[in-house]
Amino acid sequence: MIEEIPFRASVVIPAIPWFDYHLGLSESLEMPKVKIFVMGDNIWREENEWPLNRTKVLSYYLNSQGSANSATGDGKLSLALDPEDQAIDHYIYNPSNPVPTAGGAMLGLRAGMQVQNSVESREDVLVYTSEVLSQRLEVTGEVIVELYVSTDAPSTDFTAKLVDVYPDGNAYNLSDTILRRSFPVDGGVYKLILSLPPTSNAFHQGHRIRLEVSSSNFPHFDRNPNTGARFDREENSRVARQYIYHSEQYPSRILLPIIPNNN
Repeated sequence: MIEEIPFRASVVIPAIPWFDYHLGLSESLEMPKVKIFVMGDNIWREENEWPLNRTKVLSYYLNSQGSANSATGDGKLSLALDPEDQAIDHYIYNPSNPVPTAGGAMLGLRAGMQVQNSVESREDVLVYTSEVLSQRLEVTGEVIVELYVSTDAPSTDFTAKLVDVYPDGNAYNLSDTILRRSFPVDGGVYKLILSLPPTSNAFHQGHRIRLEVSSSNFPHFDRNPNTGARFDREENSRVARQYIYHSEQYPSRILLPIIPNNN
């Protein structure tokens, strides 16, 4: 059992000497260049640079047989593309029924890490999960998701969320983002790069890494009406049919900044 720490106090206390120095209340400042909180381990760690020089980028590829919808689907995160799991995943994004926000980088009681299981029960959320980890795996830094997509909407959103799945099946959010852009309505396949805010988390033995892909995260982000019109003038909306590709030609993946365990 990892001991809980008073996180808010441990965030505020190191900032006091920084303010004292810059406000002229002290003549010296002795602080590490970087101080990060490693979730999972629940510890603070001092570093000399950012991003960390010892980072190794590891790619987990999206795989499925075309039914990655919800956590009960067949979506997988694998270290290689599976030639038998290269079917196209598909979901419907309806702005009138957006995926609800569950935690994240917000203010208020709804912020922070929250259980994602209800979100992952939806058919409009694609869920890709790794095998159970045999050893600790630390992810510290910026997470990148590369998706190959197509849509029938002239403008729409795609979201990505990194999740830690505990041995009891509960899934907790770590970092998420959204990308909004316009598309030619030509049925073409387009590569998107989604940059998730930096995080630091130790996925422990027995845990699994998970990626959620969808098109809304409301009310954290505004809903895209999928029409291409200006949001402040749009009174209508339409559903969007979203397609995620994962194959040798379209290798959708998540790139994780891994910190070796001998740190």
